[in-house]
Amino acid sequence: MNKAKITLKGQVTIPKEVRNSLDIKEGDSVVFVIEKDHAVLKPLKKKSLKDFYGVLPATRPYPGMESVRKEVHHKLAKHLLGKEKE
Repeated sequence: MNKAKITLKGQVTIPKEVRNSLDIKEGDSVVFVIEKDHAVLKPLKKKSLKDFYGVLPATRPYPGMESVRKEVHHKLAKHLLGKEKE
């Protein structure tokens, strides 16, 4: 059993064995889930935008990256030039 003390500020160091088992690295976040008289520590892994690809159904065909870039540049230029209402 891994054990750790709570500091005066309420901080605790997660033992190395637990960090390794849960693959928790510096900068990762964790969440504490309260279950009756105890808490469960769960890692919150950062997800990249690529991890969400395909999560939502497509409502129209993807026009391609170049087409999207042109549209973004066009709208950004209109916005920067103050012509977004045209």
